[in-house]
Amino acid sequence: MSEFRFTVFFENPFWVGIFERTCGGRLEACKIIFGAEPRDAEVYAFLLREWRGLRFSPPVGCQREETRRLNPKRMQREIGARLTSSGVGTKAQQALKLQQEQVKQARKSRRKENAEEEKDRRFTLRQKKKKEKHRGK
Repeated sequence: MSEFRFTVFFENPFWVGIFERTCGGRLEACKIIFGAEPRDAEVYAFLLREWRGLRFSPPVGCQREETRRLNPKRMQREIGARLTSSGVGTKAQQALKLQQEQVKQARKSRRKENAEEEKDRRFTLRQKKKKEKHRGK
């Protein structure tokens, strides 16, 4: 059974949406930056249009919370505590952080490969110049 949750909140200076999907005890998250405050219809249209193109983080294990009936006052206190805390669930934050680290590692390795290629290119160019000088050109 799959569960989906979408949260929109203001993260200075942009409005951000976090889309979380849980399937088989694994949570995946995707961060969407909207810019100006989106209306409900715009968010819905965006999700319908861009659903296939969303890049979700690698799955992170999560446990299903037991739902039980709470005292209304306790529920109000918990809601207040959640509102004052960050707007994203910690599992979603972990998933997004993991995705960010993977992108960072890929960028780092790509940059290193490019630097090595440039170094090799410069070396061959120097060798070529040496040969040409040696031949008297």
